[in-house]
Amino acid sequence: MVNSLKKSVVFVLLAAVAAWAAPAAPPQDAKTLLSNASKAMGSDNLKTIQYSGTGTEFAYGQAYNPDSPWPPFADKSYTRTINYETPAWRVDRVLDEVPPDRRGGGLPPGPTQNVVVGANTPWATQVDLWMTPYGFLREAMKSDVTVSSKSMGGKKYSVATFIAPNKAKFNGYFDAQNMLDRVETWIDDPMLGDLLIEANYSGYRDFGGVQFPAKIVLKRGGYPVLDLTVTDVKPNAPASIQANGGAPQNPPTTSMKLADGVFAILPAYASLAVDFKDYIVMIEGPQSDERASAIIAEAKKDIPNKPIKYVVNTHNHFDHSGGLRAFVAEGATIITYQGNKGYFEKIFSLPHTLNPDRQSTARKKISIETMGDKKVLTDGNREIDLYRSQGSNHNYGLIMAYLPKEKILVEADGFNPPAQANAPPPAVINPNNTNLLENINRLNLDVETIIPIHYPPDGRKVTMAELMRAVHKGS
Repeated sequence: MVNSLKKSVVFVLLAAVAAWAAPAAPPQDAKTLLSNASKAMGSDNLKTIQYSGTGTEFAYGQAYNPDSPWPPFADKSYTRTINYETPAWRVDRVLDEVPPDRRGGGLPPGPTQNVVVGANTPWATQVDLWMTPYGFLREAMKSDVTVSSKSMGGKKYSVATFIAPNKAKFNGYFDAQNMLDRVETWIDDPMLGDLLIEANYSGYRDFGGVQFPAKIVLKRGGYPVLDLTVTDVKPNAPASIQANGGAPQNPPTTSMKLADGVFAILPAYASLAVDFKDYIVMIEGPQSDERASAIIAEAKKDIPNKPIKYVVNTHNHFDHSGGLRAFVAEGATIITYQGNKGYFEKIFSLPHTLNPDRQSTARKKISIETMGDKKVLTDGNREIDLYRSQGSNHNYGLIMAYLPKEKILVEADGFNPPAQANAPPPAVINPNNTNLLENINRLNLDVETIIPIHYPPDGRKVTMAELMRAVHKGS
């Protein structure tokens, strides 16, 4: 029995050594992997595809507070038509009714969206096409691809990787059946820096010889931007797609003097520059590093030889915060609602290697001052009163700024005026307009001029009378 036991031990040890010494099965080479996947998914002769379903789209960067996901818009129907040859795509959608108590920002997506990829189409726009299952296969087959093995969620994948035009990795995860379960890459984002974007595909079914996922979930910043249940797919459907028109040109940055030492910096996303005794206070650092840099330059022309000490952030939505890093690089302190401090500190530490901005070079220490319901900025002569809007469904920390001597109110998304001053009042009152008026009345503010961050294109002075007309309280 002892000899038998010894033989068993030796056998086990030899087997273990053999297993240890045997090389792991190598992953498929790139050409074989992509060829097998193309055949399995029915992509070899696929030039166009149209898929339809129902689901939810989400307004990226428009969360009600830093701990919330992007706010939703429900799609009664969603149809996307893709021409991989052009390349181009069109989305046709019918939205469900938006609940009046919906929390968060973002405009509902339009009924139709057309994109034709051309020489000047930004990668951040066209990348959406190459993240589709068949778009990824096409782009990978033109690229220098490496293949590795990875386990994720209890499944083993062959991961095809190539380098995208923006120098970021582009990864596609193929399962044992050669179906593409996940695509991921990184793009530059003014707020989140090197931003992971991901597409998750599941429930592949046969549609006319093409395997297509019944479930599509696209994510940015860790939260979904599209959650779609696919009900119909038409391979090689007619797909003549025309561009909606050229991208609007950004007009030059200009200033409008509102009072001594007070300047509205226009167009589009406005900012306010206010002259204090030894420094400048800015209200809003919107959109991007480029836009904020133009605002900073204009403010210094209006108010020369003074540093920008403060930039007031009306709220944390990305279109209103995307330029804050440029102000940090300038040495300014951010004033924001108290609930945003930890969030800003976290995201401002994220790397911006794909498109380095001013702060990537300056590496200034981030300075943030917070406020609750009210904060007063004064030098003994000039005064700005900052108030948190109560009852806003747009954002939990929405701040408006009031200059009592000048009777000027700066507000974001409470009232976005129409393009023309004499436009007829809306048939349905916007609840954000009502909420703004309620806060003005609650605080007993004597307002003559309103500076909406979303400034009307004609550059006019917006008066309190326009807000009253919008809420059906004026002529």
